[in-house]
Amino acid sequence: MEVRCVVNAADRLGEGPIWVAAEQRLYWFDIKGKRLAWYEPATEERGAFDLPMRASAAAPRAKGGLLAATEEGLAVIDARTGVIQPVQRYDLGEGFRTNDGKIDMQGRFWWSTMDDDGGKRPGSVFRTDPDGKTTRVLTGIHIPNTVSFSPDGSKLYMADSKLQTLFVHQTADLSKVAEFAHTRGTEASPDGSAVDAEGYLWNAQWGGWRIVRYSPAGKVDRIIQLPVEQPTSCAFGGPDLTTLYVTSAWDELSDEARAKQPLAGGLFAIDVGVKGLALPVFEG
Repeated sequence: MEVRCVVNAADRLGEGPIWVAAEQRLYWFDIKGKRLAWYEPATEERGAFDLPMRASAAAPRAKGGLLAATEEGLAVIDARTGVIQPVQRYDLGEGFRTNDGKIDMQGRFWWSTMDDDGGKRPGSVFRTDPDGKTTRVLTGIHIPNTVSFSPDGSKLYMADSKLQTLFVHQTADLSKVAEFAHTRGTEASPDGSAVDAEGYLWNAQWGGWRIVRYSPAGKVDRIIQLPVEQPTSCAFGGPDLTTLYVTSAWDELSDEARAKQPLAGGLFAIDVGVKGLALPVFEG
């Protein structure tokens, strides 16, 4: 299966890829580079905007632009100009920033926070409803990642990368949780994910040089090797949602390690032959 680097972005910490169907564009963030980037596969045009704050995840808005999770709270980004407007300010705590996030099948935006010092202190997960109400729904997760949902919306998949473990929660009662899969005993940690239309979870594995597809039962179905050590997240895109886009990072790599993987921090595309799960837009 061919893995193509479509944008050699050199992101320090690429994250939060999101496909906006109305624009036929993929957006993603460089968290530590304070940047929002975009790529149009039909034209191969690309670009990026500098941001005044760190942002990490977003959902497309019905009114246009992106609702983004930033270190200062929620903000609306005009994706055509890069202009950012705070809409809900939050004090995340000294040393904390936002991390992963995704919209669920009911159109609610879920986003996480973490201690930027390697997750030493536990982070949280918040849910923002279309009416603007934001609720802390989970806590005690050191490096909260994945934040993805089953096609019927009944399951929330969460990773604690520090524990090298993926969990599955019952969305209706988040206290009902079980281990879904793990990478313990390896150098890999589960990072961001995307769910396909068949209900399988595709997980980017930091330190593992790979994407892993898990069945709804948590069994390894497929492994795709990558030319970079630190893939960070993934999202389905393209007109038929059969291309998996993967972000990556060079953050924390030694000079020697980075020299051996010159595409670290790039955006990759893989035609996986499986249709991705179409996600709603945020109506608020």
